Amino acid sequence: MHILLIASAFNSLTQRVFGELGDRGHTVAVELALGDESLREAVRRHTPDLVIAPMLKSAIPRDVWSTHTCLIVHPGPVGDRGPSSLDWAVLEGAETWGVTVLRAEAEMDAGEVWASVPCPMPPVAKSDLYRNEVGDAALEAVLLAVHRFASGTYTPRAQRAEEARIRPYCDQSVRRIDWETTPTTAVLRRLRAADSQPGVLDELLGDEWYLHGGYPEDVLRGRPGQLLATRAGAICRATVDGAVWIPQLRPRRRPGGRATFKLPATLALGDRLPALPDIPAPAWMPEHRETWTDVRYHEEGAVGFLRFSFPGGAMSTDQCQRLLAAYHFACSRPTSVVVLGGPRDFFSNGIHLNVIEAAADPAEESWANINALDDLVEAVLTTTDRLVVTALGGNAGAGGAMLALAADQVWCRHGVVLNPHYRLMGLYGSEYWTYTLPRRVGQAMAERLTQRALPVTAAAAHRLGLVDRVLRKAPGEFAAEVARLAAQLASMPRTQRYIAEKKAVREREEDVKPLGVYREEELSRMRRDFFDPAAPYHALRRAFVRKEPPQDTPPHLRAASARSAGGRHWIGPARGMEQPLAW
Repeated sequence: MHILLIASAFNSLTQRVFGELGDRGHTVAVELALGDESLREAVRRHTPDLVIAPMLKSAIPRDVWSTHTCLIVHPGPVGDRGPSSLDWAVLEGAETWGVTVLRAEAEMDAGEVWASVPCPMPPVAKSDLYRNEVGDAALEAVLLAVHRFASGTYTPRAQRAEEARIRPYCDQSVRRIDWETTPTTAVLRRLRAADSQPGVLDELLGDEWYLHGGYPEDVLRGRPGQLLATRAGAICRATVDGAVWIPQLRPRRRPGGRATFKLPATLALGDRLPALPDIPAPAWMPEHRETWTDVRYHEEGAVGFLRFSFPGGAMSTDQCQRLLAAYHFACSRPTSVVVLGGPRDFFSNGIHLNVIEAAADPAEESWANINALDDLVEAVLTTTDRLVVTALGGNAGAGGAMLALAADQVWCRHGVVLNPHYRLMGLYGSEYWTYTLPRRVGQAMAERLTQRALPVTAAAAHRLGLVDRVLRKAPGEFAAEVARLAAQLASMPRTQRYIAEKKAVREREEDVKPLGVYREEELSRMRRDFFDPAAPYHALRRAFVRKEPPQDTPPHLRAASARSAGGRHWIGPARGMEQPLAW
């Protein structure tokens, strides 16, 4: 079928739906919802068999939904209605939830039901749920609805009046935290329900801030509302019965009405921050500790696990340097396998554009950031005394995708979306991508991936050779499955031979073209991108960080529909989803 996706933004779910439908042989077009007339024009131009809205913040015009089947993906169970469905579910501590695909009609979320899929709700941030449990349920529901529509025999069911639960927009009056009376569990729910948007509006150090992210602290205590400590850019704040870590802040307003954006909390506060103890977390922290750290190491037998999780997947200069120090520590341990990656959600999206935008000299900070990330990738590439596995529990893009490819094996969860390109930010790219990407997919495909700048599903990445294993596991099961497979890899009699072969291959390739040459060539291009004031990178970065609305659907998405960019015919022959552990 020819399917038109309309969305308020080409977000993670829209990318996943786009790729998965393309993988299944559909021709998929994408148009951003930028007003009623733009939607009408898009439908006229594409003449789709079916219209799907994976993420839509505005209503579809009556003349469109009355003449075309338009399916809305609603992040709530049947009967749930309103613009803040997932926010309310997290606020109320729901343990199970669901996603419903329904037909658009005049009353919002009241249309005929084409599919509904339940999902669990672990106690994590809303944005994490949206990309994982809710994302899995949404994709399953979309595929089911598309199958039912294509059959031509399915009759969707009307919603019953008694099923309706209409809830209002979740505004700041509901999210507000009274630090003198609100218990820690409720504080965490409010912070998690507002992450990553809109944040919880609060007063702090004489100004108003949106708080982003919330994690419990099991040791530090103080007067309710008091700032207690800092750690890796986050602040710890006392509650009435405990304390929470808040990694990011966003100012409510700026002089001149400029758009504000999230930053590490200590960087956002700047000179306002009082003298507080900085309490670094040891890399090797007991698993039972209930505290926040963005880098953590532990071992299970011959396998070392270096877990990291940075908000939004962005990695600043400081974060790259701390992760590199932890990686060096991991490589000093008597293990034969090191696994990199968090248990769930983002792996990495490369350099930290928000921190760069806030810097006194964004070009200099860009340069420092890319070199710090290059140092980390180089350390992985030159590790020859053990096997390195990257475990992608969540999405990866740009330099983060290339960091993953630096490992000997890449394993990812089936819901992961990869964006192995830099072009949309006006960058040539670094992180040794000119070495790692072609050696996995070939030069021609490397050029196609980086130039077309389209998302790649886990299944497509596996067929291409970008990843070695795709694990069909729920988000909460991924880490345990990775641990099981890593232990199996470490125990294989052939592992030591693989390590010896790996060292020999690296030495031969170094003789042909040293890694330093790849880095120098890439950085010479990046230097021009960073330090030329007229380079597109600066305007593109600013628009991305400050969330400036696009004026039209980007050309690379317009072009994608004609090529069916996610489809089988362009990514090569399929391979089995589960390969035996082998070098």
